[in-house]
Amino acid sequence: MAFSKAQELLRLAMLATGRRGVTLEDIQEEFSCSERTAQRMTFALQAAFPQTDYAIGEDRRARWNIPARAIAPLLTPSSEELVALAEAIVQLDHAGMPKEAAHARSLERKVRALIPPDKGTKLDVDKEAILEALGHAARPGPQPAADEDVVEAIYEALKGPNLLRISYRRRDEDEPSERIVAPHGLLLGVRRYLVARDTGKGPEANLRHYRVEEIYEAEMLAGSFEIDPGFNLKRHAEKGFGSYESEREFGEVVWRFTPDAAAHARRFVFHPTQSAEEGEDGSLTVSFMASGFLEMTWHLYQWGDAVEVLAPQRLREMVHEYRRVFPALP
Repeated sequence: MAFSKAQELLRLAMLATGRRGVTLEDIQEEFSCSERTAQRMTFALQAAFPQTDYAIGEDRRARWNIPARAIAPLLTPSSEELVALAEAIVQLDHAGMPKEAAHARSLERKVRALIPPDKGTKLDVDKEAILEALGHAARPGPQPAADEDVVEAIYEALKGPNLLRISYRRRDEDEPSERIVAPHGLLLGVRRYLVARDTGKGPEANLRHYRVEEIYEAEMLAGSFEIDPGFNLKRHAEKGFGSYESEREFGEVVWRFTPDAAAHARRFVFHPTQSAEEGEDGSLTVSFMASGFLEMTWHLYQWGDAVEVLAPQRLREMVHEYRRVFPALP
């Protein structure tokens, strides 16, 4: 068997250890192959792993399942995978998410405990070499700060989901006020926002964003609620450029990058909905649908005079007069 085929077979075996096993449709999607090829792969799976269980599920689809212990000895992580996990921990720490970083560190310890001793030393050496080359020993810079007890209460409420009592201060308030909210999700970015509905304003009230750093106290309540059937956090997040979203600002955004900056700008995905158009002069015009003018302004300042806002007019007015000549691009 070719090495690449062996890797694919092991990958398939890992998929088959899932609680629901793996179907032909899953294999076709994962490996971008035809149904016939997927069938041949299941034959190879059963031949290589006799423990494979075949059954027809309640949805009348064939499923193949393998006990995880059958392939555990074959799943020693690579140094690159350990580096990715270590990098994720650094990013969580930098984002001001100590609880998640602690969970990731616990996962790292568990993974390392399962590595055979004869392979652990080499992996350690490789991992440290890669981390040193990437320069991730320390990464200075601003990061959001929040009360850990508040963050803990938010996460526990999101798991329920349960109602959450918060003490929150708006920008136009001198003192925080108490309210009970129905949390729907958490947006991460330069700032963190709790997406929630204020229950005091009725079941038809719009979802609002609460800055986590401005929540002084939070308590999960016993009462639960149902997430809005049509709510999708990913689609909701796409309404904003960063973590802030405003229906009033939402609309088409168009930026034009100069010919000198176009090649650099092509390497960025500014927004999931963006489209890009090349100009005859070598410039690059990027457009997308979003809101959050202030966060756009913060980002665009880094580009100096290498970018021009074509729309909307209000954003153009916020940016245009403050463009500078910088010695480098972001």
